[in-house]
Amino acid sequence: MPMQELLALMARLRDPEAGCPWDLAQSFRSIAPFTLEEAYEVVDAIERDDLGALQDELGDLLFQVVFHARLAEEAGAFAFDDVVAGLTDKLVRRHPHVFGGGPAGDAASTSEQWELAKRDERAARGQHSVMDDVPLALPALARAAKLGRRAARVGFDWPDPSGARAKVAEELAEVDEAVGRGVAADIEAEIGDLLFACTNLARHFAVDPERALRAASQRFERRFRYVESRQQAAGGAVALDVLEGWWQEAKAAERGDA
Repeated sequence: MPMQELLALMARLRDPEAGCPWDLAQSFRSIAPFTLEEAYEVVDAIERDDLGALQDELGDLLFQVVFHARLAEEAGAFAFDDVVAGLTDKLVRRHPHVFGGGPAGDAASTSEQWELAKRDERAARGQHSVMDDVPLALPALARAAKLGRRAARVGFDWPDPSGARAKVAEELAEVDEAVGRGVAADIEAEIGDLLFACTNLARHFAVDPERALRAASQRFERRFRYVESRQQAAGGAVALDVLEGWWQEAKAAERGDA
């Protein structure tokens, strides 16, 4: 079976006598950055609608799982089969409407069942805050959004988007105040609060802030490349209003106004 072949390959790579020196030198910590990188590359393939790349990147991500499991097996902690068994048990436990004979409901109700199951699992581990188990290693914007969702589930939230919008305005005003004081640490803190408030505003409009910012960054890069090409064709530095004009040309071309 392909999975067994992959596990055997991983074992060979980690063989102390005949394995790969690089693979033998790795640890959980040393390969963790590669695990994150492969996860991002999966997302990138999805964003580009490239199913061929997605197949390849999912394979790379699976290899990371196999690598971590092999390291754990060598340490006597757990093996790949334990990972699979734990995942299977978790999925069954979190889908009582599928495997337990309960009512299926709609997507919202099943999502709520999932969160209730996760809450019970946290309690069983001695974790009683909804903020428990939100990974510190998440990208800052994604983690902020997750913390906001967790708080909202226990009622700590505005009833509609207007409250979240007002909070953004409040935090922006506090940024201005901090800038007026001229204290760098205060400015950083207030800009952080502003970014956090923006994630809550996004949540109220069912917008994933991480995805929205990725898309905005791509738009900026695409438009800037156009401005850059015009500047290079002009032979060097030009006035800011000219650069802005080219920027607006790039935006108009994207909208189909050109």
